[in-house]
Amino acid sequence: MKSYHTLDEIQKDIRLGITSCKALVEHYLSNIKVHSDLNAFIEVYGTQALQKADIIDLRIKEKKAGKLAGLIFGIKDLICYQDHKISGASKILQNFESQFSATAVEKLLQEDAILIGRQNCDEFGMGSSNENSFYGPTKNALDQNKVAGGSSGGSAVAVQADMCHISLGTDTGGSVRQPAAFCGIVGLKPSYSRVSRWGLLAYASSFDSIGIFSKSIEDNARVLEVIAGKDEKDSTSSSREVPAYSQDLGNKSTFKIAYLPEALETEALQPEIKAAFEGQIASLKEAGHMVEPVSFSLLDYILPTYYILTTAEVSSNLSRYDGVRYGHRSSAVSNLESLYKNSRTEGFGAEARRRIMLGTFVLSADYYDAYFTKAQKARKLIKEATEKILSEYDFIIIPTTPTTAFKLGEHTKSPIEVYMADLFTVQASISGLPAISIPIGKDEDGMPIGLQIISAAFQEAKLFAFSKNLIQNI
Repeated sequence: MKSYHTLDEIQKDIRLGITSCKALVEHYLSNIKVHSDLNAFIEVYGTQALQKADIIDLRIKEKKAGKLAGLIFGIKDLICYQDHKISGASKILQNFESQFSATAVEKLLQEDAILIGRQNCDEFGMGSSNENSFYGPTKNALDQNKVAGGSSGGSAVAVQADMCHISLGTDTGGSVRQPAAFCGIVGLKPSYSRVSRWGLLAYASSFDSIGIFSKSIEDNARVLEVIAGKDEKDSTSSSREVPAYSQDLGNKSTFKIAYLPEALETEALQPEIKAAFEGQIASLKEAGHMVEPVSFSLLDYILPTYYILTTAEVSSNLSRYDGVRYGHRSSAVSNLESLYKNSRTEGFGAEARRRIMLGTFVLSADYYDAYFTKAQKARKLIKEATEKILSEYDFIIIPTTPTTAFKLGEHTKSPIEVYMADLFTVQASISGLPAISIPIGKDEDGMPIGLQIISAAFQEAKLFAFSKNLIQNI
């Protein structure tokens, strides 16, 4: 079976009798088996997916199918699916079964999309390489010696290697955009609150967003149309009207675009990425867009602000996993204190333990004002400065990552080196703004380079239209 680029192509071939939902599921199941060494999936719902495909094929014949019939998708192991296991890629939740489905999953299923399995990730979303998983690292399909990116690495590779058509990941500080860049696909982090977080295992609640991996802008837009919107189960979800994103992709206006010169001057930036980015600036100017450098003096404060705040939130959010109510319980127990200590020490991986302890430290009475309070103030300044730029410009463009995909194990001895992979993605997360990563080329080793585009809050329609036009001209 051919590899489909868009859902439109799939649905057209289904109508013509060239393929069917069942044939598509069989195709993806075969690819999952062939590419099992990539370790993208933790669990595959093969039998269920085939049964659902038969039902939807019948609905298509009866012309009663939903708008996403023919779409086969996977979910990151942080997103709940009722009566199925969810672990956050952590031993602490091994064999835990969800009692309900995430709202985003429910909405896709209601439109007859078919869920094929849950996908590998960094433990509770904490990582930028997918090496912090209880189930082992996910490998990049273009070079198995290199990382897939993180934390949604399994979800990115599943789309990259044609193991499903769409994946739902989560993005707290770049966990959709960064692996999308490493894998050469499209990755969207919507505006904070645009998509309900109900059914998403919390990492840092004021940052977490459900995002979308796809091969095309069109499909990303179609999926966001379905999963966005107010949800009474999530008080933080926005009540703003959801535009018809996929119907508004023809906007070929010229735009006013800002880029941050400080980002190009950092020593961490790989020369090939800098060259590709500068090439994009030249192309945009040739196309009639106004592209100007805008200094952002707070760039050096973004990463420390992000890690102080997210570790504080993760310290609070992960305190519920204690070995008492559910999840891993240590057998080396002599009293209640040892139950808590040993269960959590055995259940959490090294990176999760590191962030919990860092978060507990910055929230402690002696250091709360010195770290957490200052970081909150810095977040406000970063958000206001970013929004000021976007009040004068339509978009901010910046490399998605400072480097292309690095080798497995290359940075495991130095957490700071891995944290640097988030250097350019956390600005949008701190500000709660939508951002998308699109592929713009490859380095000398053939590894993809990503361009990140940030827009003002709830401007996803404009973001999609500009991105689609840009991809067509690459």
